[in-house]
Amino acid sequence: MRLIDCSPADADQILAILNDAILTSTALWDYVPRPPEAMTPWFAAKELGRFPVIGAVDDKGLLLGFGTYGPFRAWPAYKYSVEHSVYVHRDHRGRGIGRQLLGAVIERARAQQYHTLIAGIEASNAASKALHREFGFEPCGVVRHAGYKFGRWLDLEFHQLLFDGPREPVEG
Repeated sequence: MRLIDCSPADADQILAILNDAILTSTALWDYVPRPPEAMTPWFAAKELGRFPVIGAVDDKGLLLGFGTYGPFRAWPAYKYSVEHSVYVHRDHRGRGIGRQLLGAVIERARAQQYHTLIAGIEASNAASKALHREFGFEPCGVVRHAGYKFGRWLDLEFHQLLFDGPREPVEG
């Protein structure tokens, strides 16, 4: 397995992983699978914001999982905070791929001089919470009943990792 920077050429494989998460898990709080045309603006937003899409691929180029980040909130004062996501294909979970992807996401966010990396995790996802603890994330709040999926209310836990950067933060 190796890590790559994904491009729009990887959109179909990314979409398959996302749509599986929509249909089978509480990792994504959508109800309906995304259509292929949704990937064009998704990649455009990543490129515009200089947000990486890091893929884990096998020796045949099959995407095993990916990690990325984007804005935490839309207002300017949040510019040093990003929220990340890591998704692993259902057939490749439990092999350390998520750990490698999260490590790469952290490395990129730190290198880009962000100050806070935030994870929004559904409260019953013990594996995700444990993984984030391994990397030093700390719980920082819970929004109870923030979503409703699969016939139940979902609590959203936020976890954060603080970096030393940026060297010289500015307003505006």
